[in-house]
Amino acid sequence: MAASLICSETVSRVSSVLNRDVKQFGKKYMFDSNEETCWNSDQGDSQWVVLEFPHPVRVSQVKLQFQGGFSGNTCRLEGCLNEGEFEKFSSFYPEDNNCLQISFVASSSFPPCSFLVQFSHNRLISKVKLFCEKNILDAMKMEKSCIILG
Repeated sequence: MAASLICSETVSRVSSVLNRDVKQFGKKYMFDSNEETCWNSDQGDSQWVVLEFPHPVRVSQVKLQFQGGFSGNTCRLEGCLNEGEFEKFSSFYPEDNNCLQISFVASSSFPPCSFLVQFSHNRLISKVKLFCEKNILDAMKMEKSCIILG
């Protein structure tokens, strides 16, 4: 059984929130397990989510599910230790469908404390669930809107 990586000590940051309406579209809705809520980004350059864990974690997979039929052309997973520079671990290229998608991540040279997931889309509507089972970052559900950046 997978155990969630998200705990009360996990800190999350996002690139933006739609119309700055955090009450309706804020980042907290990525982790609330409610299918009726989600994080919505505002328009702008490529969007991202940063997760800071209280301890180092290793990632071997990222699972994404796009809802609404829109997906980013390229997604990137990066990690860093504490206040260090982010190091790219993996790029993945999601298909434009509603199926659960699995991307395998190359092993990192160190177990990071923070992760950055960057999307080549300038509008996101997303639900994220993160689990750890033998070093797996699992079940990241994304719903995207439709403006694609080159």
